[in-house]
Amino acid sequence: MTLLLGCIADDFTGATDLANNLVRAGMRVVQSIGVPAGPVDEGVDAVVVALKSRTIAPAEAIAQSLQALQWLRAQGANGRAPQIYFKYCSTFDSTPQGNIGPVTDALMDALGCGFTIATPAFPDNQRTVFKGHLFVGDALLSDSGMRNHPLTPMTDANLVRVLQAQTRRRVGLIDHVAVAQDEAAIRARIAALQAEGVGMAVVDAVSNDDLLRLGPALAGMPLVTAGSGVAIGLPANFGIRPTAQAAALPPATGLQAVVSGSCSVATNAQVAHFIASGRPALALEPLRIAAGEDEAGKALAWARQHIASGPVLIYSTAESSAVKAVQGRLGVEQAGTLVEQTIAAIARGLVGMGVRQLVVAGGETSGACVQALGIEQMRIGPQIDPGVPWCHAASPLAPQGLHLTLKSGNFGTTDFFTKAFAALASA
Repeated sequence: MTLLLGCIADDFTGATDLANNLVRAGMRVVQSIGVPAGPVDEGVDAVVVALKSRTIAPAEAIAQSLQALQWLRAQGANGRAPQIYFKYCSTFDSTPQGNIGPVTDALMDALGCGFTIATPAFPDNQRTVFKGHLFVGDALLSDSGMRNHPLTPMTDANLVRVLQAQTRRRVGLIDHVAVAQDEAAIRARIAALQAEGVGMAVVDAVSNDDLLRLGPALAGMPLVTAGSGVAIGLPANFGIRPTAQAAALPPATGLQAVVSGSCSVATNAQVAHFIASGRPALALEPLRIAAGEDEAGKALAWARQHIASGPVLIYSTAESSAVKAVQGRLGVEQAGTLVEQTIAAIARGLVGMGVRQLVVAGGETSGACVQALGIEQMRIGPQIDPGVPWCHAASPLAPQGLHLTLKSGNFGTTDFFTKAFAALASA
């Protein structure tokens, strides 16, 4: 295999988000669930190794990321390491302890890399960076729904300050004055920062044009760290251009379902839209799960009664106040684990009853579901909404494969759950 770009993502939906942008730019991409035991499919340009490392202990996140790096370097063209891309969330989900800074430090050390960039900018999903501050739509990150995230509350929009708290390297800024010019101006700014002893630089980007100007300036950089937006400007560095064949998947068959564990503002709206459209939906009760009731079994019995007539939705999505109430009763970690395990068991049951088109909402939920389904790798297909593609994967429960989409909680339009299946039918 001649691998051009090796990617490490800190959660499963983020991995498909990155893979989606690479496919749109013409790369043939496979996403692996965890570090592969051996080589992946031949004929791909990039591999995205999806880890579940965003909110685990920093030492464990570093260990998993270095293991992924070792595998990716072994796949490089002509014995050389490909460019490495460390992908994190477009809302820079992290705490002062990590894991973005510590993992970046470890990857830089392993690669002998003296300088890298950091930017979660993804204008297609209204994530922009200006003067080092991250905006979600028109609001600063600290004024967005992310300020109430149960695991990584983001209360500071100044990414230089946020990242500096997590790394031993000096953090600087490549501001929009340079980015708005051209590749030469960006390279000149990088050189100036390196001369000042800066090891990481947050990059401003308010449009796709900014990212496309940034892309050529990153050619040859051993390590790139970013959200998924930067990916649109990298394939051209390898002589690759967009092509419809890069996103081709087998025809869709089978029953349709949605499972959702995300409690983001966007997913709450998507659940409400699905219910308002008159389609069947069932809410899970975390306290009943904690009490030992068989919520998964009840949900699957309910699904059997409704699924023949079209997609069903099973969800634990709730407003932040309700989530905090449950966390107060059970603890943050236990509440999340119980719900993830239950939804993963439901996903297995749905595929067992013939679901072959499955939408999963939420990063942690997606990780639990793909692991429960025994999925080891996925081929990335056409985009539904920015950052969210359909994928195709084999599972022990579906040896011929199923279509799957892993949606970040914050992504997708309000009608995402209803339009996803129509988009697959027309692909």
